[in-house]
Amino acid sequence: MSYAHLDAYSRTLRGAHEAAVTGEAWPAGPRRLITASWRRSMEAGIDPEGRAAPLVYDQTDINDVRQAHPLLPMLPMLAQTLTQMADESAHIMIVTDAAGRILWRDGNLGTMRIADQVGLADGHHWAEGSVGTNGIGTALAARRPVHVYSEEHLMRVLHVWSCSAAPIVDPDTDQVLGCVDVSGTAPSLHPATVALVAATARLAETQLALRMYERDELLRRRYEALRSRPGVLLSATGRVLAGDPCGALGRRIQLPGTGERMILPDGRVAQLEPFSDGFLLRASISPAAPPATLRLTLLGEGMPTATVGDRQIQLSLRHAEILALLALHPRGLTAEQLSFHLYGDDGNPVTIRAEIHRLRSQLDGTIGAKPYHLNSPTEADFLEIRRLLSGATPDTLARAYTGPLLPRSESPEIRRERDELEVQVRSCLLRRGSPDELWTYAQTTNGRDDPLVLERIASTLAPTDHRAAAARARLTTLL
Repeated sequence: MSYAHLDAYSRTLRGAHEAAVTGEAWPAGPRRLITASWRRSMEAGIDPEGRAAPLVYDQTDINDVRQAHPLLPMLPMLAQTLTQMADESAHIMIVTDAAGRILWRDGNLGTMRIADQVGLADGHHWAEGSVGTNGIGTALAARRPVHVYSEEHLMRVLHVWSCSAAPIVDPDTDQVLGCVDVSGTAPSLHPATVALVAATARLAETQLALRMYERDELLRRRYEALRSRPGVLLSATGRVLAGDPCGALGRRIQLPGTGERMILPDGRVAQLEPFSDGFLLRASISPAAPPATLRLTLLGEGMPTATVGDRQIQLSLRHAEILALLALHPRGLTAEQLSFHLYGDDGNPVTIRAEIHRLRSQLDGTIGAKPYHLNSPTEADFLEIRRLLSGATPDTLARAYTGPLLPRSESPEIRRERDELEVQVRSCLLRRGSPDELWTYAQTTNGRDDPLVLERIASTLAPTDHRAAAARARLTTLL
């Protein structure tokens, strides 16, 4: 398109844009792709006078997400293909995840400083539902390469920008992994840039396919090395790689949880077992050995731990919170639900998926997926307190309750559970507990400075009892 045609198109766009945001009719408008995007953006409630894309990742979160993202190995190739061109022509190169959140950015330093003003930077969200029509969001929504020129953006603040973007599709799952984009100020970005960006996205997909074939071949060689192969070899995503010569299972199966049973098309019962970087689907002849029990110790001020069989693992606070929530919800939780329970409305499911990935590597198949759930029989000290509250003696309850549930956790769901357990234990011991049991409770975090508990101990034990003296001393300090 010549500059004269671009000028004419810009005038048409300005009139159409005014009509679109005011709800008036306009005889001429943008091309069909942009009209459809404007409509989606307006229906999503995008404000044309918005100033910038929202920030959804801080620096800590984005580093974790980058490390877990499947496009990380592609970054050198993408940078080599586009970054030098972008830098020399005063453009920037951007790579996002499948939701349009910017994970990486590089290119001309001056252009990046201007881009910061509208949030065209790491951690900001550029889906159509966040900023309206733009190269990244519209390419992801249309699942095709697009060039969005100047006034084709819905937000006026973006009218000085033009963007060429293309989605990158996983050859394994056919799911969009992210988007590669080149952006610049409107006069400097030629519409033909979209062809280069699209070719770069296809090159990334080719590289991903080669990596997939290499993984498949390595899995097949390991499978062939088995003396007996009583199972169907599956990739990590459920593609059938070997062991099904008649093709009865098709190209792909929906993966059950590890160790779970499924019915094969021929009526046989099979179980999924981890094998190298994939799975073996074995026909079950005899019942499988029961999975090891998962034991969680999450009460009190000590380090939270998980025990699987005879192996004990010290847990970070975040991993302890995730396991506590899964124990509280035996039917399972999606990444979105876990994120909400942990962070409220500010949560990010991508961060949760990265944490689950790390946790699974420590716990050897204890966590199933779709939704996330605990595969193993689970015992937890806080669940035991729940059970004891329904009828155990105060002595048993006092000895079992070693302190509040994950006292450092700020998770809304865990805070509710922690407060409820604390109130019920305290109430039960004040109502039915002996001085000995109240003294045991007084060694916990909250019981240590509880005036009513300390007064009860001081008034019911003999004045010469060292516990009564300690209770009186604590009361004096409190007062």
